[in-house]
Amino acid sequence: MSEAESTDDPGRATAVVIGGGLAGITAALALADSGLRVTLLEGRPRLGGLAFSFRRGDLTVDNGQHVFLRCCTAYRWFLDRVDATALAPLQDRLDVPVLDLGAPSGRRLGRIGRSALPVPLHLARSLATYQHLSLAERAKVGRAALALKGLDLTDPALDAQNFGDWLAGHGQSRRAVEALWDLVGVATLNAVAQDSSLGLAAMVFKTGLLSDPGAADIGWARVPLGELHDTLARKALDSAGVRTEIRTRVTSVSPYENGRWSVQVPGERIEADTVVLAVPQREAHDLLPQGALDAPERLLDIGTAPILNIHVVYDRTVLTAPFFAALGSPVQWVFDRTEASGLREGQYLALSQSAAQDEIDEPVAVLRERYLPELERLLPGARGAGVKDFFVTRERTATFAPAPGVGRLRPGTRTKAPGLYLAGAWTATGWPATMESAVRSGVGAADAALGALGRPRDHLLGLFEEAA
Repeated sequence: MSEAESTDDPGRATAVVIGGGLAGITAALALADSGLRVTLLEGRPRLGGLAFSFRRGDLTVDNGQHVFLRCCTAYRWFLDRVDATALAPLQDRLDVPVLDLGAPSGRRLGRIGRSALPVPLHLARSLATYQHLSLAERAKVGRAALALKGLDLTDPALDAQNFGDWLAGHGQSRRAVEALWDLVGVATLNAVAQDSSLGLAAMVFKTGLLSDPGAADIGWARVPLGELHDTLARKALDSAGVRTEIRTRVTSVSPYENGRWSVQVPGERIEADTVVLAVPQREAHDLLPQGALDAPERLLDIGTAPILNIHVVYDRTVLTAPFFAALGSPVQWVFDRTEASGLREGQYLALSQSAAQDEIDEPVAVLRERYLPELERLLPGARGAGVKDFFVTRERTATFAPAPGVGRLRPGTRTKAPGLYLAGAWTATGWPATMESAVRSGVGAADAALGALGRPRDHLLGLFEEAA
């Protein structure tokens, strides 16, 4: 329709959420749960942002492997809210197989795990037996972990420091960085230690490994991500009364003198009491009205980092574990996606390659020549197995770059324009660019909006305090 949308309930507060990724879906659900009349607008033909699925022949393929941890309380709330908890279970106890191609035959498999002992003793046995590090290196890792645990995450000075330099200053060898700190950090931060803010790295390791014995237990979807973040999310939005419009690109957001907002899309102008911008930082910059942020150009200074995903379908089973991490190889993490994809014969493996600046634009043929031999070196069962399909998905701007100094660039959820709020993993959640950060930002935006409107927030308070 071409005229401003009217409401048949003049006393009911209205909201428009722009962006249908995890941040936008969360904000829309939280606002609707408090009685607001919510419209969710997404430019793509689906919900889920950068955690989505697509069809390739008979397969349902995730654009990339996404995992979460037990400490990801906000994302776990999201799963529960869309009735998906059973489809993305957690490990009973952290257990990560680590294959090192540089080790002698028979000593290639190490493990990172935990016990039920209290922190930090829960990691002691795993560290003591982690054969990919020397005894001296293991002892120094323990001392560095205790020093990391002592850091104050609220100290803004940590943001300006380099994690790699901090590790070196605390006696960590290049091998220790490769075989432990980067093994975890690259997957969670999407950057090596040398390119990471100490503040964000400390947050990851303190929260994931040094806060609670089970905090780092790993969870992942046993079904395609699209089932969680699109199908079930859409069902939850519909049940909450949210009007969801896909393939709808917002062209402008502007305030009225009466304090309400106008959101323009092709052929329609939608009025609302509050607006949540839950889009990537560059898109947010382009939509922000003048004066909404003191220094909007800072959004453009937030760098991005790519993730490359390599997909291989074999004619037989070559991996018996659900996943593993690799050392001494360009391969980082490998996941078995056979059952989730719907494959009935053979095995489908997905390789998640974070911090992939050097490879993100490599031709598929080059990547095939590089990675198939590596998988054969890592997995004896792959030697002689037929490759039925090999393809690549690329997310060139998968996350914001967690470089030193990025913290001062990340805005909070509130803007200087009353009624306009920001959400997205790139906002100041305190977390790196993860599904957890995205959901937290949506919770924060809804909490701020509801507080300003004087609407009930009881359904968010417990979650927000736990996720803060």
